Amino acid sequence: MDMLKDLRLIDSQQPIYRQLADAIAERISTGQLEAGERLPPQREIARSLGVNLTTVTRAFATLQQRGLIEGKAGRGTVVRHPEQGPATAFKSAPSDDSGIVDLSVNRPAIPAYLNALATLLPRLAKDARYPGLQDYHPPEGPHWARKAVADWLQPAIGPCSGQVILTDGAQHGLACTLASIARPGDVILADAVTYQGINALCRSLGLDLRSLAMDRQGMMPDHFETACQQWRPRAVFLVPSYQNPTAVTLPMERRRALLATARQYNVILIEDDVYRPLLDTPQQTFASLAPDLTVYVSGFSKCVAPGLRLGFVVPPRALVGDVAAALRINCWSISPLTALIGTVMLEDGVIHDLVSRQKEELRQRQALVHQILKDFDIQTGDTSTHFWLHLPEPWRSNIFVRVCQKRGIGVLGAEAFAVGRDAVAHAVRVNVAAARSHSDLIRALESLADLLRSGHLHLHDGV
Repeated sequence: MDMLKDLRLIDSQQPIYRQLADAIAERISTGQLEAGERLPPQREIARSLGVNLTTVTRAFATLQQRGLIEGKAGRGTVVRHPEQGPATAFKSAPSDDSGIVDLSVNRPAIPAYLNALATLLPRLAKDARYPGLQDYHPPEGPHWARKAVADWLQPAIGPCSGQVILTDGAQHGLACTLASIARPGDVILADAVTYQGINALCRSLGLDLRSLAMDRQGMMPDHFETACQQWRPRAVFLVPSYQNPTAVTLPMERRRALLATARQYNVILIEDDVYRPLLDTPQQTFASLAPDLTVYVSGFSKCVAPGLRLGFVVPPRALVGDVAAALRINCWSISPLTALIGTVMLEDGVIHDLVSRQKEELRQRQALVHQILKDFDIQTGDTSTHFWLHLPEPWRSNIFVRVCQKRGIGVLGAEAFAVGRDAVAHAVRVNVAAARSHSDLIRALESLADLLRSGHLHLHDGV
């Protein structure tokens, strides 16, 4: 317990577990607890401080959510390396801590999906397709669900009923896509900062993910061409609508330039278009411009709810069998119950209604962003789930993230989205949809504005 000696929990305004988490976090940030150092057992800490075990368990959970500690097999709980700290910690679920406004993850801005699901569930047993839910289905998914999704996608990519493959979300679709088109050692290109999941996927498959420079219009075509000449990549990964994390939507001219280069060098385009339904005026998709060269990936996680684990992949006809085979090896086929829920919601127009309602809520929240942060450098869209905040001097993203956490606000630093180890701009992604109310969002945005205006006064809070 030497490393935690003289620990004091005296702030009566904070729950005890938060005080403990903050005290340990402070020792990590000042170097009193070093990367790789093992923390004492939770029971020992509880006994030493005179608190119950549940308090210590909640404190450890809070530190894990902040990306400061992690469990190691055979070693217990250890301090994470600074490069794996709070600015870069991957999170797939929002904090359930009532004292935190967690704007670091995507979640539905409104409970409309839950309300629609509650209405739908009692009806499912009467659906003619219900008896088939206990059976195996083809790896690409039930034919009736594929048809419903194809109808939904037709305005974006054209007729595709024979090419739709259903997946357990878009991330699963990306995994099956990469497994089917690339081999270990193949080069995959992506924006310098991009969706976190592609990094982990490429590492797990032994693929060489390399970054390309981008500006405020997205990936730069000349850099893409140079990379094609030098590295002969197998594919390029793009999030062309409300890019994650920068919220950039690729303009049409740039799409055509990137496509021309991809065709010249026979590079497959992986188009992750999960945000497209949220746009008021979507651009033409790569899949509609070059269906023979594009693997189109999307799903309902961002525009409806991440809990509806229904994604879809539309590959070129020549690759349909390969992607379906990768899915069969991975999980045989998706849950037919999920497929039926999504299908009925599509057929009844519920999905369309949920997207419309989500967009209206996001429009209101983005108006608050523009009102409160009007003096700062942000990239966003009227109906985007998130915005990209460029930090003014003297802020650095890792310190800014840490100070925000101390104020009870969760955001993600640019390092979390970086491809490779090249330096990236000091910026953070803020998810406006994640706030559980407008009042929570306003409080968080006003706190961000205060930090941005008086950075030099708060820098010491993060070191």
